Amino acid sequence: MKDYKLIPRTVLMALMAIGVIVSIMFYAGGSEGVHEVAGDFLDIPRFTNLFLVWNYILLALVVCITFGVVIWEFVKLYKVDKAKAMRALCVVVGFIALILLCWFLGSPAEVKIIGYEGADNVGNMARLSDACLYLTYILTCATIVALVWGVIHTKRMK
Repeated sequence: MKDYKLIPRTVLMALMAIGVIVSIMFYAGGSEGVHEVAGDFLDIPRFTNLFLVWNYILLALVVCITFGVVIWEFVKLYKVDKAKAMRALCVVVGFIALILLCWFLGSPAEVKIIGYEGADNVGNMARLSDACLYLTYILTCATIVALVWGVIHTKRMK
């Protein structure tokens, strides 16, 4: 049984080591040249694609693990208390609806990035960027409201 407890820690340390190495390569790996924009010279980092791909891999891992844990916990809770399981499922469905709303609020129009000439700033990638920003704004506001409500509710209970 001790061997199984070592696996998550080993995987976490490996992912962290890879992340640190990729970050060091991105920030200290030099540049592929200089791009002039409005009289300023901007360096083009050498390992930008590696850095982006690593972030996409981490995002995919987080999404898969999160959905796996949610499904696992739902199944466990459903066996014990069906009403609580359905309430938890409603929260998950609401969050997925919020993600879809943010996706449809996003615009597929081209995002102007100085010095960038690729195709990742238009279409679904631009919409994904907008959706992530909208979701971040909404969740930040919801967190602030929940904190304020929690403080008010706690003081009222005393």
